[in-house]
Amino acid sequence: MEIIYAVLGILVGALVGYQLRKSLVSKKTKLAEESANKILEDANSEKKEILLNAKDESIKIITQAKEEENKRREYLTTLEQKILKKEENIERKSQELEQQIKDVVAKKEEIKKLKEDLDEVYKSEEEKLLQISKITKEEAKDILLEKTEKEIGPELVKKIKAMEEDAKEQGDEKARDIISSVIERYAADYTTETTVNTVLIPSDEMKGRIIGREGRNIQAFEKATGVDLIVDDTPEAVVISSFDPIRRQVAKIALEKLIYDGRIHPARIEEVVEKAKKEVAAKVKEAGEAAILDLGLTGIPPDLVRVLGRLRYRTSYGQNVLNHSLEVAKISAMLAAELGADVGIAKKAGLFHDIGKALDQDMEGSHIEIGCDIARKFGFSPEIIHAIEAHHEGVEPKTVEAVIVKAADAISAARPGARRESLENYVKRLTELENIANSFEGVEKSYAIQAGREVRIIVRPEEIDDLASIKLANNIAAKIEKEMFYPGQIKVNVIRETRAVEYAK
Repeated sequence: MEIIYAVLGILVGALVGYQLRKSLVSKKTKLAEESANKILEDANSEKKEILLNAKDESIKIITQAKEEENKRREYLTTLEQKILKKEENIERKSQELEQQIKDVVAKKEEIKKLKEDLDEVYKSEEEKLLQISKITKEEAKDILLEKTEKEIGPELVKKIKAMEEDAKEQGDEKARDIISSVIERYAADYTTETTVNTVLIPSDEMKGRIIGREGRNIQAFEKATGVDLIVDDTPEAVVISSFDPIRRQVAKIALEKLIYDGRIHPARIEEVVEKAKKEVAAKVKEAGEAAILDLGLTGIPPDLVRVLGRLRYRTSYGQNVLNHSLEVAKISAMLAAELGADVGIAKKAGLFHDIGKALDQDMEGSHIEIGCDIARKFGFSPEIIHAIEAHHEGVEPKTVEAVIVKAADAISAARPGARRESLENYVKRLTELENIANSFEGVEKSYAIQAGREVRIIVRPEEIDDLASIKLANNIAAKIEKEMFYPGQIKVNVIRETRAVEYAK
């Protein structure tokens, strides 16, 4: 029974607990529903407020957009009216311009017709004058010129001389200022250099060793170097002869080493010559690089640097061509800076203006043609190529830089002590100067003086008057420029003298 009561008690307790739990859950559910309903009410109220605010904002935006659209429409309407007004003005001006063109064309046709009428009248009058005077137009012109020359010849000569002296004075003064400034800034050694062709030997006994048995040593040396070795009766000296300065320098170095070493035989000769070639090649490269570095140039191809270095062993009238090229480059750069020209073009053209002389023994053509070909090969600009081509009288200089390079070349070559020429060439140049002067009519005597830098011409005064003497000087100067090659400039001095002599008895 106790067990039954216990079970019943448990069942009753469980039932009561279930009811209590159910009641609590019901209360919580009710509270949750009430809370949810309150939240929904609050959310609905906020939603309504947000919708109202959004509606107000959208109305405001729409209103602003309409106002902006109205303003834009008004602006477009105003702009369209302005464009229409401008189009009307352009149309009106176009019509006026067309009318002006028509008027100009009509006037042009009228002028053309008047000109034709005048030409006809002029021809008719000219024919009448020719019929009346019975002389041709050319004869009348000659008579008029002769009469004018006789009447105003002395005054014309004075004016020409005055204008020439004034222009010469101003030009000389300006040129002196520029050139003196450049020369003052650049001072070079006033020395000449010759290529050494003679190698000294310690004794005449060495000549036999150089020649060798049956001449095999000298044959091997000439074959290896490409030069002619002259062993004659000159005491303690042998002579190296070759048109190629590089070969001549290689032979000189090799022969000096062989003489110093004392072992002279074909195998030793070949060995020493190869070493001498490498030594000269290294010196050639160093000379070219030193020249480029001295001028501050960049971007010069190594092959062109080596060609430039070959000028170290090339001379022209005793002047080293590489040193001459450096002088011309520096003087050209200074002149270009003074005159406002392109300094880079002037400097590079001045350095490479004689580059053809590095290869003129191996290639056909003048050093100018060879130099232009080298410049084109290495991609030089047309301005530099033209300056190289025009630095002598081959073509007329067309750029300021070409004129500058030509002037710098003359300054470097013509200064005292820079070059020398053989007695034969000197006498030939003086004779040629006098022959050119004597080839003109009215010349009595001519004298080439000041080492060929001036030619004085004595004319017969009864045949040449003052005006004709001016023409004669110009003609002689033009012929000298055309037919002769010379450094610097030559002064043509025409002298006309009339002496009146009478005796009192």
